[in-house]
Amino acid sequence: MRNLLRRILFYIGAAWAAITLNFLLPRLAPGNPAELVVDKMMTNGFHPNPAFIASIEAQMGYNPKTPLWAQYLNYLNDLLHGNLGVSLSYSFTPVSQVIGQDIWWTLGLGMVAVLLSFGIGTLLGIIVAWRRGGVADTILTPMLNFFGSVPYFWLALVFVWLFAFALHWFPPLDSWSMLDFNGPEFSLSFILDMLDHAILPALTIVLVSLGGWLLLARNVMITTLSEDYVLMARAKGLSNFRVMFIYAARNAILPNIAGFAMSLGFIVGGQVLTEMIFNYHGIGYALLVAIQQKDYALVQGIFLFIALGVLMANFLADLVYLWLDPRVRVERSA
Repeated sequence: MRNLLRRILFYIGAAWAAITLNFLLPRLAPGNPAELVVDKMMTNGFHPNPAFIASIEAQMGYNPKTPLWAQYLNYLNDLLHGNLGVSLSYSFTPVSQVIGQDIWWTLGLGMVAVLLSFGIGTLLGIIVAWRRGGVADTILTPMLNFFGSVPYFWLALVFVWLFAFALHWFPPLDSWSMLDFNGPEFSLSFILDMLDHAILPALTIVLVSLGGWLLLARNVMITTLSEDYVLMARAKGLSNFRVMFIYAARNAILPNIAGFAMSLGFIVGGQVLTEMIFNYHGIGYALLVAIQQKDYALVQGIFLFIALGVLMANFLADLVYLWLDPRVRVERSA
């Protein structure tokens, strides 16, 4: 129990540090987001008065007349109320609304791709390690590692050309057929159309990451198979299935679980190029637009979402560790 409490306190402290850094970094950078708004207005021929500029600064939380500690307290208060500011690149739409609209596309695509690559890669790694040197090990391991070494933006371009334009098997761009639907809707035809658009980007992510999961699981599984408790299980005459999965694989997948937790946290950032190439309506593409437009509030909100997502994924991985490995649950005596 003390071990679990220590971990909870650690993640609370890490979350506070992430929130504080997310507050400080944009304010330590030169310039002011409100100045960008004023510059754009002046470029379009509008000359705002000082009162209007002050209202924009207050709305964006970058009032230079307010002490930094007061801005920090206001920032924490806004976070508690779900207020992440307004986005310049989305016409002063609240950042929480922008993230709420786009995150489901990214999570839907990324979660499915990560789960598939993790599950298939780990299972294949366990199997090829059990039959080390066999046909599957000889063919699958180098082939999947070859795909893993290919830059996945290049693989995405090849897939778009081959499967979308040459063979016409899948649609090349967007998250749904823009001409057939005005926007997302809950209907069978729209869901099928959305899945049809998601196959190519998901396939790209799965193929590129599959080799890493397989290689990690294979190497750890080979080491685990030489452990005494696995040899004892074999000596008892237990079935191959039970020895492979209950005794060996349960401990061999522990490093993969840590990697899986990290990959969940980095779903948003890792899909930027994929969403650019396929024009996919996800939060990774929104992050790119925010950086290009110097939309500090949206960048800040997405970065905070990524940081908290990584922490939450690692906390869940620690809980899985506690369940899978009894040694972790043993508290050291004083």
